[in-house]
Amino acid sequence: MFSAEAGAGAFLNNRRIRVSGAARIEDALAATGFPSRKRHQNVNVHFYYQLAMLSHGVRRAGAAAIDLAYVACGRLDLFLGIQPESVGHGGGVLLVREAGGTVTDMHGAPFDLRGKHLLADNTLVHPETVALFAEIFDGRYRTPLPEMRG
Repeated sequence: MFSAEAGAGAFLNNRRIRVSGAARIEDALAATGFPSRKRHQNVNVHFYYQLAMLSHGVRRAGAAAIDLAYVACGRLDLFLGIQPESVGHGGGVLLVREAGGTVTDMHGAPFDLRGKHLLADNTLVHPETVALFAEIFDGRYRTPLPEMRG
């Protein structure tokens, strides 16, 4: 059971937890979510692709609450949510922060439960991740799509 209290730390089964020590995106294991249907129409697929090509990997479990808990305990290094439903995020955000992580929007601005997106990470990869997302928002990609020949 995950638990946290503001100013008192984060816990898994009554044992204190901390975010991971991964210092670079290429060493990070990320998580995100987007619908299986019409995923090509969801903006998150662009961020997913770049993270998948640059990081250790990207998981898609389908439950932001557990993804946030996994960031808090170091099983994941970062979580990206676009157009998240705020139900359940408050607890996950508190877990990540109390475990030493950072939670903002994808531009690095303060997180808002009613906002359009969130980025939760181990703090170490935060500057590099925000810089990557800025490039993607600007239409630039570090790893371009391969040319299709046929």
